[in-house]
Amino acid sequence: MTSHREAPKISKDPVADNTDLYAFVSPDKPDTVTILANYIPLEEPAGGPNFNTFGDDVLYEIMVDNDGDGIEDVTYQFKFKTKIGNPDTFLYNTGPISSLTDSSWNVKQFYSVTKVLGPRRSGTPTVLGTKLSTPPVNIGPRSTPNYTDLANAAVNILNDNSTVFAGQRDEAFYVDLGSIFDLATLRPFQNLHLIPTPAAPGVDTTKGFSVHTIALQVSKKQLTSDGSNSTDPLNKNSVVGIWASASRRKATILPGDGDDDDNGQFDEDTSPGIQTGPFTQVSRLGMPLINEVIIPLGKKDVWNTVNPRFDSQFLQYYQTPELQKLLPILYPGIFPNLAGYSKPRADLVAILLTGIPSGIVPGFQNFTGSVQADYLRLNMAIQPNTTSPNRLGLIAGDAAGFPNGRRVGDDVIDIEIRAIAGVTLPLVDPSFTPDGAAALVGDGVDSSPIQPPNTSPFLTVFPYLPHPVPGYEHSHDP
Repeated sequence: MTSHREAPKISKDPVADNTDLYAFVSPDKPDTVTILANYIPLEEPAGGPNFNTFGDDVLYEIMVDNDGDGIEDVTYQFKFKTKIGNPDTFLYNTGPISSLTDSSWNVKQFYSVTKVLGPRRSGTPTVLGTKLSTPPVNIGPRSTPNYTDLANAAVNILNDNSTVFAGQRDEAFYVDLGSIFDLATLRPFQNLHLIPTPAAPGVDTTKGFSVHTIALQVSKKQLTSDGSNSTDPLNKNSVVGIWASASRRKATILPGDGDDDDNGQFDEDTSPGIQTGPFTQVSRLGMPLINEVIIPLGKKDVWNTVNPRFDSQFLQYYQTPELQKLLPILYPGIFPNLAGYSKPRADLVAILLTGIPSGIVPGFQNFTGSVQADYLRLNMAIQPNTTSPNRLGLIAGDAAGFPNGRRVGDDVIDIEIRAIAGVTLPLVDPSFTPDGAAALVGDGVDSSPIQPPNTSPFLTVFPYLPHPVPGYEHSHDP
C-alpha cells in the first residue's frame, strides 16, 4: 500500500508500478547499504501459466542524491530481457526446474545493471553486469522443489563488488488495506469510529501475495559525495537521499492486425511493438505513503512523473494533510487537540521533505538541505540495531529505523499515522500537546524483524525479504 495502485494511470500498468522502497545499513555487513525496490503490486503467486515478470520494455532505476540538490548523483539502471525456450508450448516450465540453466524452465528472464555517475540521462555510464539471471517464480513442490537454492543462485556480484538480486519475493509489507480504505477504519479502534463496529484485530491484507524485487547492496563509499565510510552521524556527508522509479519510452508503435497481409497468415517474426523515443518516468517512490495518502487524486499521475527536486509544488499537501482533517471527523471526540491545530505542519515537512536537522532529536539528523524532495533519507553513520530493533523506528527511540531510511520490519503505517495524528508536532511546536490516542493508533497489523505477520520470516542475509510462497500452497487467509 505504500505505493500499491496509488494513482489512476499507474494502477493500469503494474509492471512499472513501484510498490515499496527500503534503504538501510546492512545489519550483517555494516560497511554497506542495502536498497530494495519493489514492483508489481498484490502479485498472485498462482498466476500461471503467464507468471509475473519484470517488464522488458521498462527501465527500472535506483537513484542516490548525496549533495542535497534533489538531482541524482549515482543511478543504478536495470533492463530486462525475456527469452522463451520453446514457443510451441503454453507452459512456463515443462518439468522440475533444478537450476537457472535448466532446459525445463521455458521462460527465463535476464537483466543488465548499469551505473551512471551524474544525471541519469546525461551522466557517465558504466556497465556493471550483463546477462544476469532472475530466478523462476515459486510455482510449487513439483516445478520448483528446491526454490531456496534457485533463489540463492540468482544472487550475483557485480564488477564493482556490489551484490545484486532481481526476482520474486514474498510481499513483506504488512497493512490492513481492507479496513483503511473503508473510510479510514482502524479495526482495533473501530468501536470509536463515526460508524462504529466492535473493535477487532487487524487483518494483514497483503499476506500470501508476492512482489518483484530489485535488490542492491553497495559499499557506503560508493554513495557518499566524498567517498568516505560515514562514521559521524552529525556530518552532512553521512546522509544520502534515495528513490526508485520506472520509465517507459515515449512512444509505442503497435504491429498490424493481419488485415494488411497478402495471405492473412500469422507471421512468427511479427514484433509485439516498437518502443521509441527517450525514456519518460511513469512511476516513482521515495518515502512511503506519499502518493497514496498525501497527494490528492487530481495530482497523483503528475506526481509520478515529476523529479524530486520539483516537489515544493506539493508543499501545501504536506502542511495540511487531508488525513489530519479526517481523523477528528471519523473518530469524534478522540482528537480534540489535533482538530484545533491550524498551523502548517512543519514537523511533517521536516520528516518527509527535507530531513530532520541537527538539534531536534539528540544525536540524530538526516537533513539533506533546504530543497524539498521526496526520497528516503538515510544517515549511513548510524549503526544497525541488531539486538532490539523497534518496529516504530525513530519515534520509539530507535534511530536506525524509519524515517532514517526504512528497514524491512519498520511499521511505516503506524509510524506515519501517529505522526499525522500529532505525536511529532511537539518537536517543532512545544505548545502543542498530542491527544492521548495519537501515540496508540494503528491498523493493528504489527511486525518484528524476526517473524512478520505475513507468510515467511525475513532473511538474515541479502536480499533480506522472504522467499516467495509457492503458488501451489499459498493462502491469503489472515
